[in-house]
Amino acid sequence: MISVWILVLLLAACSGPDTASRTTGAVTPSAAATLTGAQLAADRFGGASFPSVQASTLEGDAVRVPEDLAGRPALLLIGYVQDAQFDLDRWLLGLLQAGTNVRCLELPTISGWIPSLFASRIDSGMRAGIPQEDWHTVATLYGDDAGRVADLTGKERGLNGRIMLLDAEGRIAWFHDRGYSASRLLELDAMVRQLESNR
Repeated sequence: MISVWILVLLLAACSGPDTASRTTGAVTPSAAATLTGAQLAADRFGGASFPSVQASTLEGDAVRVPEDLAGRPALLLIGYVQDAQFDLDRWLLGLLQAGTNVRCLELPTISGWIPSLFASRIDSGMRAGIPQEDWHTVATLYGDDAGRVADLTGKERGLNGRIMLLDAEGRIAWFHDRGYSASRLLELDAMVRQLESNR
């Protein structure tokens, strides 16, 4: 039996343009390594708000991002391929160990219209691998909404999650897409605390 993720990857490859070659900011990858997450967010997104998209949690509840997260900082952990889960899990574990008090929403992001036809099967496959107590923190994006997020962050280096901190108004305040880094996690923790103290 073919795995759900292999099916998703095959369908996604056939269903729409790839955003991997798009450059969203003026900073080269080598220069980006020297910037803080806040500087990278400012360069790539210029204080812009996260695009309004609708996702569905693994519990089946609709969630509008960023609208439903407004009022407090929120951390989005965006993954484009199943194997990005390893990177996202390291970030989540580090945040728990650091005692970072921030709302987190994991966003598996599957662009293209063909995968959206199999959304219930894909979500069922995810439920099989994620403990039920965490289903409310995982919300999948499909179709055009997934495409908007992919256009925003780019999908190159797909094994790396996109770690994006939104402020209380939904603006992109911090961003990292180069894989888990303990020093970047401490930087993120400090940024969360700063945003919370400014509320």
